[in-house]
Amino acid sequence: MNLKPLSELRTFLESYATPMGIEIVDIEFSDKDKTLTIFIETENGVDLDTCEAFHNAIMEPIDEFDPTYDVPYTLNVSSPGLDRPFKTQRDFERNLGKEVEVKLYAPIKGKKFLEGVLTSFDENTVGLKTDKEELKLQRNRIAKINKAIKFE
Repeated sequence: MNLKPLSELRTFLESYATPMGIEIVDIEFSDKDKTLTIFIETENGVDLDTCEAFHNAIMEPIDEFDPTYDVPYTLNVSSPGLDRPFKTQRDFERNLGKEVEVKLYAPIKGKKFLEGVLTSFDENTVGLKTDKEELKLQRNRIAKINKAIKFE
């Protein structure tokens, strides 16, 4: 199925999201069930009311934008979830100095899973301070990096 470029859709959605204090984290389209899902984030997290408010704000304008060229689809607005992987520069910025979990493609010092504080990042490396040491990890060796989830 034809879908307008995601970069165009993102630009369109950001014109509604930014004034509401919402960041577009990701956009996914499932061709199988014709579902367009917009993942959003705010500085204070995302709750059902935030998702509903944004959904209501974009529902009519996105139909006029017509991202699927007149093919019917279901629109979903969702939180990306607590354990979502970092995908954007903003994800890394937002989590600098915070605890993260890192899953590696291949073990480093016998470990494929690391936890620590995100101390730095650039396009090639991630700095991680664990209980025992400070590491510089090559990003191409990282399968997934996300915020550490702590239950108290």
